[in-house]
Amino acid sequence: MPLTRVYLALAPAAVHDLASAGEVGPAPLRAHGVTPALGTPGLVTDEEELEHLAWVAATEEASQVAGGSRRVVASADVDASAVIAPDTSDVPSRVEVTVPVPRTRVVSFHVDETPGDSGTADLLWFDVTELADVRALVGGA
Repeated sequence: MPLTRVYLALAPAAVHDLASAGEVGPAPLRAHGVTPALGTPGLVTDEEELEHLAWVAATEEASQVAGGSRRVVASADVDASAVIAPDTSDVPSRVEVTVPVPRTRVVSFHVDETPGDSGTADLLWFDVTELADVRALVGGA
């Protein structure tokens, strides 16, 4: 089954749930990805640029869900059939993931270097194997 990359803005509680329950859920999950509304790969811009635009949109959403903590964006490769792009969204990269995302599908995390950061350059990259470190950075339960 083909996979597609999505970017999930995670609240601190979702990071802890991922560590304890082994998945991000429940579905449907708001996420960002390359959609027809974002652009057409190879015509408007290339696939990598489109993915970057979707990731930036996820970082902006993460600012809203962080609750004063560090922003966290999880990059995940999910079954393409579980990703839909709603027609009514005013965010071109908006997608919904119709199933919970298991930890095995998460490939990396992007986390603010310090709480309250707002630029994309302020995000540190963590491999999925560093989930315990990400969890410690966001604090809480």
